[in-house]
Amino acid sequence: MPSLDKSVILAGVSPPLDRRLAEQMFDEFISLERRYVLREWEPATLDGGQFAEVTSRLIYHQDSSNLNRRKSVHDCLSYIEYSNNSNPHHFPERKASLHLAKVIRTIYKFRSDRGAVHIDPDYTANHLYSKLVLENSRWVLSEILRIFWTADRSLVAKAIRQIVQYDVPCIGVFEGKPLVQRTDCTPEEEVLILLHHAGEQGLSRNDLGRFVMKSPSTITHAIDRLVSPRLRQIVKLANGNYRLTDPGVRRVIMELADKLVI
Repeated sequence: MPSLDKSVILAGVSPPLDRRLAEQMFDEFISLERRYVLREWEPATLDGGQFAEVTSRLIYHQDSSNLNRRKSVHDCLSYIEYSNNSNPHHFPERKASLHLAKVIRTIYKFRSDRGAVHIDPDYTANHLYSKLVLENSRWVLSEILRIFWTADRSLVAKAIRQIVQYDVPCIGVFEGKPLVQRTDCTPEEEVLILLHHAGEQGLSRNDLGRFVMKSPSTITHAIDRLVSPRLRQIVKLANGNYRLTDPGVRRVIMELADKLVI
């Protein structure tokens, strides 16, 4: 989530969320996302289990008013799911807490129940599991942001949208300057990868000229082609910045996945 700093998101949800648990939740999610992009399917699934542990404790705290940073996933979720009056529930949205509990149980189950059967040489059961874990974890994090965001409401939608963006391991940031560290990308591909990393605010033409390690003429040609009516993979915003369109995001994820890693 490069476009919206983690500290900004933390400030928007804690309080009421316990800051330590909230920070652990974001760290586990970012680790899960990075593992997935690096195609480390099994570690990504394990990160999903850790994400489930932290979020179950966070939700239990909000539902029970008891802070316990070591309580098991099962005990946390059982409290939330129990409808008897002996368990008073303080979670802001009762139905949402039950939905969250169900999804967290699904995520956590794959921590120990990972399949090893190959579907084909490139697409394994672990790949399927890790993708399921990632998408469910994104939904859980988005719901938590939606329910507990206390800062500027205009930022929460942006934060939720940015959760669906991948981290980009091939990009390094040196003295504030992002650099595509692969040497086998075309000018078009470097523009797309940099804009994917930049998120919603995009990058100016001047920034692209400084960050893309290609000749000025090829950068201009790449931008003109990507913004053309035929491709429409990037768009120029009112402030002059360029950002990815949905077709641009799709191209990055579907066609450039191998180039997002180092």
